[in-house]
Amino acid sequence: QVQLTETGGGLVQTGGSLRLSCAASTSSIPFTFMGWYRQAPGKAREQVAGMSPSGRTSYHDSVKGRFTISRDRAKNTVFLQMNGLKTGDKAVYLCKVTGDHGVGFRAYWGQGTKVTVSA
Repeated sequence: QVQLTETGGGLVQTGGSLRLSCAASTSSIPFTFMGWYRQAPGKAREQVAGMSPSGRTSYHDSVKGRFTISRDRAKNTVFLQMNGLKTGDKAVYLCKVTGDHGVGFRAYWGQGTKVTVSA
């Protein structure tokens, strides 16, 4: 079982920056994926950024060049640095990890952290 704790959301003006953190409660389960999703009111959840165990990253086209995903292995934490925020980035941001339990994979989600961008 993995619990994810997200921090770092808040209110920022257009063009501002925020850094989201997602700390996993354990390092005993290997993760095959760590990433961030977001869900805006009335819209489908979408993947914003992802990272493989090797460190390969991927980004939604709308955030390329503005957002950066990174991780601290020692602290079991994944980050999302968000620069140049736009009103369209307003959403609840959720952390997701996929754990390899040996006999199968399981996705774990954080509780979400709200990001509000004012014009």
